[in-house]
Formats: sequence, structure tokens, C-alpha cells
Amino acid sequence: MESFVWEWGSLLLRWLHIVAAMAWIGSSFFFMHLDASLKRTPDIPAGAGAAAWQVHGGGFYEMRKYFVAPEHLSPDLTWHKWQAYTTWLSGFVLLAWIYYAQSQLYLVDPAVMDLSAPAAAALGIGALALGWLVYDRICRSRLGASETGLAAVGLLVITLAAFGFSQVFSGRGALIHTGALMATWMAGNVFFIIIPNQRKVVAALLKGERPDPSLGQQAKQRSAQNNYLTLPVVLMMIANHYPILFASQATIPLIVALVTASGAVIRYFYNVRHADHARSPWWAWAAASAGLAAAFVLAVAGSAGGRSVLGLPPQAEGPPAAALASAGPGGAAPPDHVVELVAGRCAMCHAAEPVWDGIGVAPKGVRLDTAEAIGRQAEAIRRQVVLTHNMPPNNVTEMTDEERGVIAAWLADAAR
Repeated sequence: MESFVWEWGSLLLRWLHIVAAMAWIGSSFFFMHLDASLKRTPDIPAGAGAAAWQVHGGGFYEMRKYFVAPEHLSPDLTWHKWQAYTTWLSGFVLLAWIYYAQSQLYLVDPAVMDLSAPAAAALGIGALALGWLVYDRICRSRLGASETGLAAVGLLVITLAAFGFSQVFSGRGALIHTGALMATWMAGNVFFIIIPNQRKVVAALLKGERPDPSLGQQAKQRSAQNNYLTLPVVLMMIANHYPILFASQATIPLIVALVTASGAVIRYFYNVRHADHARSPWWAWAAASAGLAAAFVLAVAGSAGGRSVLGLPPQAEGPPAAALASAGPGGAAPPDHVVELVAGRCAMCHAAEPVWDGIGVAPKGVRLDTAEAIGRQAEAIRRQVVLTHNMPPNNVTEMTDEERGVIAAWLADAAR
């Protein structure tokens, strides 16, 4: 029963995390669009504010922004904060639920660093806390006065963090913690900067005083940074489902840098276009496409099978290059020696009744406990075992390169 409780808890936490993130991202995109689309109207004095008209759901909306203190403040004031808080809190619990509580399967790779579960959790949590302190200090330094300089240094810090995580965690653990670090920056901006500054502004207005304009400027800057981090963070959160991204520890930092820069450039396009369609920076799509294409090449070159396809030498001893390159989807039932190999290395989890501690249902419903089932999953086996070495996770069953070569040879024979 304990295994099923862990699985059900993971489902509910992920559901909550996704819904909260959708609300947070939606509000971020909307308010950036709203700010960009504000225009002067005759009834608002120059420099005092601007307005935007929108139509939705059969009605028309006029939204105004005050650049200076409004004459009155409505008591029905909506605060946009719980979307961010719920997203981060549910994400952190989910991180602990999956990666810290089941660190042997998902976080600790003995080939990278043989950490105990408490040590791995302490490293991860400590890095998130330290990462926020470093980021906040950079924002408050002289670099914070330059948006371009801050973006460049921020990208460098993210890349260095990805490198650091890749030196202590599994590939998927490194990517999820890089995403969690950026998400911590975003939630920290809301909790420590944006909301407190807004509270100070509201308090001043209620007293009939003029708010300090720097409070709004600082909150706006952090909000804009959150907007540019959104797309890269979402990709890092789903990266654990795509082993090609973490097939090689060496390529993870560069892939993270390229994805982060590409995602930010895409948001730049929309933020500028919403302000003025006439000067839409279409070059941003070329830059983002080039960055993502470079990330793809790095990802392919980082996988064992990908290096063979590209004609690159193997990084280490492993399955024959010819077998890797010619391994196809197969489909027919494998020979007995392959069935025995898969049963010994994979079927303890991928079975009708898994025997691995903590696994109650075959992951993703994939069963590898019969010859016929193995044949049906040949393409998945090729991707996970031969091309990327993602399975077994963190190689917990100690599958050797020679055994991967046996599976590659079977797939190559099946393809022929």
C-alpha cells in the first residue's frame, strides 16, 4: 500500500503544481502584455497614467495604470501573490516527494557522486537557498541598474549552477534543480520584493502620502525578470521526461544556457510586439531557433547512440558503434538471452507486480516481464537503454556496457 500512496501523492502534487503554475504564468503574461499595450487617453494628464481597452467573453474592459498616486484607492484590491506561492510550495514538496524521498532512483548517480539520501537533499536545498542570496545580491548591486548586464550575469550564474549540479547529481536531478533554482528566484522576487514593495505603496496611499517611486520601479524590474525566466523554467520542469537532454553530464550546462537564452529571446519578441506591432523584432525567432538547434545538436552528441549517428568517437568503451547506429525498432520477440538480460536488469520494476522497493505499478505502464512485451517496447528500449543510457535510472541495477551492446545487437538484427 505504501507504494501506491507514494504514486497517488505524486499525482496530486503534480496536478496542484501544474494548475498553480498555469495561473502564475498566465498572470505574468497578461500583465506584461497589459503594460506594453497601455496608451495615453485624453482624460488622463500626460505622465499621470495610461489605459488599455480589451474585449473578452462578450464584454469590454478599460484598464488604467496610474504612474503617480491615484486620488483614491478601492478597498477591493486584488493581490496577485498566491499563484506564485502555491506554485513554489507545491513544487518544492514535489521535489522532496520524488527526488529526495526516492533519491536512489532519481537524484543520486553513483557514477557521478555516491551521496547518501540526506546529503543529496541537503545539497539540493542548500543550493536553492544560496542561489537566491547570490541572485538577490547581484540585483541589488550596480549590475542591477543595467538590464542587459543583469541578464548576462544571470545567464552566467544559471549556467554555472547547472554545471555544479551536474557534478553532484544525476542528469535529470541536475536539470530539475536548475529549474528549481530559477523558480526560487521567481518566487523570491514575489515574496521578498514585489509584494512587500506593493504593501508599502498601499500604506503610503492610505495615509495620503506620495509613495516612493523606486518601490514600483524595483517591483517592475523583478516582475520583468520573472517573465523572461518563465519559458526556460517550464522546459526544465518537463526535461526529466526527455533523457536526450541529460544523456551526458558534460553537455547539460551548455544546453541549459542555450535553452534559457532562447526562451528569454522568445519572450522579448512578444513583449516588444505587444507594445508596437510595427517594430516587432522578427530576428528573435531566428536567434531562438538557432539556439534551440544548437541545443539539439549538443543533446544528440551527448548520447551514446547520437555520437555514432554523427560519426563521433565514443566517449568511453561501450556498445559497438555499428550496432548503435543500425539498431532499429524491432518488434519481434527477442531471443532468450535478451529476455534473461532484461528480466535481470529491468523487470523488477517493469512487471505486473514490481518487486523493487517503492514501486507499486510499472513506471509509465511499461512491462518488460515477457518476451512479447519486450518486443513491443523495442523502440522505447532503444531510446532509453541503447541511445541515452537513461535506463535503468542512475544504473541502479548496474547494467554493463557489454549488456547494452547485446541489446543493441538484437535491435540491429531485428531491424535487418
